[in-house]
Parts: sequence; C-alpha cells; structure tokens
Amino acid sequence: MLKELRPALVMTAALTVLTGLAYPLAVTGVAQAVFPHQANGSPVERGSAVVGSDLIGQPFTGERYFQPRPSATGGPDPADPSRTVPQPYNAANSGGSNLGPTSRALAERVQAEAERLRAENPGVPVPVELVTASGSGLDPHLSPAAADFQVPRVARARGMTEAAVRGLVAANTAPRALGFLGEPTVNVLALNLALDKAAGGR
Repeated sequence: MLKELRPALVMTAALTVLTGLAYPLAVTGVAQAVFPHQANGSPVERGSAVVGSDLIGQPFTGERYFQPRPSATGGPDPADPSRTVPQPYNAANSGGSNLGPTSRALAERVQAEAERLRAENPGVPVPVELVTASGSGLDPHLSPAAADFQVPRVARARGMTEAAVRGLVAANTAPRALGFLGEPTVNVLALNLALDKAAGGR
C-alpha cells in the first residue's frame, strides 16, 4: 500500500513546492526587480502620499476638477451585507451595470446626466463616455474630446483661461500606442494633479 502511495505523495509535495512556492516567488522577484512600479499597482504619489493609481479611476467632486466617466461598480451595504449598493470605482468589485439598451433605468440615468452636462456647456454635443460607464467601472481615462468638453467649466472655476487649461489637457494626452494602436487618452488623475500644480492648489 505504502509503495503505491509514495509516488503520489512525493509528486503532490514536489508540485506544491514548485507551483505554490518557487514559481510565485520567482515571478514576484522578477516583477519587483524589472517592473516595480507596475508590480505594485502603478501608484501615483504626490509628495510622500499615494493619491491613486494610473490604472484605476476615482471620483472627483467640485467644478474645479475634470470628472471621469461614470462608474457602475457596487459593493456590500455596510448596514446590511446581504444587499449591494452603488460604490463607484470599487476596485474590489470591477464590473459594469449589466443594463441593456432597452433598460428604462439606464435610459433615465443617461438622459438626466446628459441634461446636466448640456446645461454646463450649452450648444456642445455631449461625448457619450461622460454619460456611460465603462465595462470595468474603473476606467481612469477620458478621450481628448470628453476632456475638452469640461474645459470651460474648469477654467471658470479656477479663474484660468480656457487656452491654459487646454494646454494642460494637451500636455496630459497620451498618443496612440506605437502611433496606430488604440486612441489618444487623457488620464483624469494626472490631469487634475497637473491642474493643482499649475494653480498652486492643494
């Protein structure tokens, strides 16, 4: 009996050490040595404090800041863990709303948000991404058009010229990868930090 069990036990122990310890430690060590910023979550620091990540969106309030696209992520209700409540940009629960194009709740939410944005910037078409959530709910980027739509509001709130704010948008616009892959994007956190720096704000 022991003769038949020994190979199985040895292989189980060997594979456990190899795949459960040696391989993860090797991958972690290489990642920390070669790509430490990415391996640690691409944190964004201001001074000695981590204020966010290059990869995960976060809410910004107030007219002085560029707003990211909506987030449909949720999480457990603190008052009743059996229920789920909206928790925008919840990185522990990435996902979309799963509301389809015939959903009345989605249509009403999009319409209300579009009306608010039209009042903010009359006569300018509202970019669709400013009223719809991404599939992950964590997208930290906007298109240059969606950022440009918000320029007049941000410039008024900060007492800056629109040209100065547009210059910051341009400086924080990443081009297509390799010149032809994807679309130009603006990281909202990086842009807002650049705004604070330019205005001497906190």
